[in-house]
Amino acid sequence: MNKKMESTEAKSVYERRKVIAEPPFGQIKNSGFRGFSLRGKEKVAAEFSLVCTAHNIKKFVKAATTGSIRLDDVRKVKEAA
Repeated sequence: MNKKMESTEAKSVYERRKVIAEPPFGQIKNSGFRGFSLRGKEKVAAEFSLVCTAHNIKKFVKAATTGSIRLDDVRKVKEAA
């Protein structure tokens, strides 16, 4: 890994992980999800989808209550579609 990380291209790709992939997983873990309750690939995938959906709903509610997004704008976009 050290040899792989010597190139500037590899460093820039690895740095992007901090912004793109890592924060949601950390936020999900900090909210209390630490492991799966079910067994089997399909059941685990369904459980993880539920956890991700709950995480996204929490983000949406927080954005709506703090005024980051306005619900009127969401309605306008929905009507336009």
